[in-house]
Amino acid sequence: MFVQGPVPGLRLVIVFVLSVALIVADARFNQLTSVRSAIGTGLAPVHWLGNAPEQFSNWVSSLFTTRDDLLEENEALQARLLILERRALKYAALASENNELRQLMNSSEVLDDRVIVGEVVAVSPDPFSHEIVINKGSRDGVKPGQAILDANGLMGQVQQTSSFTSRVLLVSDSSHAVPVEVVRNGLRAVLLGNGDADALELVHVPDTADIRKGDLLVSSGLGGRFPKGYPVAEVASITKEPGEPFVEIEATPRAELNKSRLVLVVFTPESATEPQSETGPDESSETQQGGDA
Repeated sequence: MFVQGPVPGLRLVIVFVLSVALIVADARFNQLTSVRSAIGTGLAPVHWLGNAPEQFSNWVSSLFTTRDDLLEENEALQARLLILERRALKYAALASENNELRQLMNSSEVLDDRVIVGEVVAVSPDPFSHEIVINKGSRDGVKPGQAILDANGLMGQVQQTSSFTSRVLLVSDSSHAVPVEVVRNGLRAVLLGNGDADALELVHVPDTADIRKGDLLVSSGLGGRFPKGYPVAEVASITKEPGEPFVEIEATPRAELNKSRLVLVVFTPESATEPQSETGPDESSETQQGGDA
């Protein structure tokens, strides 16, 4: 005697209805944020395990470093330290002058944003989504919307956080946009990602605008999403089509989107609510690196 199981078509209908209900609940009522955060927290060990072979390999390689290599590295670090100290002296003078100007203008006396150092632990496998995962989360005070930098420029912004990790949307993602301005003359425009990690698109620039190849584009601060003044891209090419009111401009990201391992999470005065994050940029970096070590 055979017992007929559930109809396959009924299963498909149930799954379809459940999927639509979850999509509506998330899109209209934002009910699944805590679920995504919990899943991200649960996947943190997976990211760490995936990164463990490379860290173990680097540790084993360091055990066999020769004395000559250590001496050479030490000399290189000392030379770099001298260069950075010279730059620090110059920046200190500029910061002092800038502080005086801000006081004269009755503006904020904050000279720099607070940062913490994070490390990239995973990259999104989806070729149509430019996202990375860093090892700093809500327990470190990280919140969605915060800017992420590397040593060269703006990388993107935090899109989602869990307790131990955060998902970052890169500026090259096709859904990402950054309000920027040209350093040379203050011209404002919007920089869009187009799915290419090596090229961005500057839009809505009139054909009469004063913009040149090589111009540096920095975040304008408009909209309040990104802090003002961080390098974003450099104009690579300008194409003018006859009869078109706007020019086609391609820019090269300053950040090394596919190479950087260490990143900076920027805390603006409004977002720096955690006590452990309220140190200066240099102190915060040193403290965080020491904690990770």
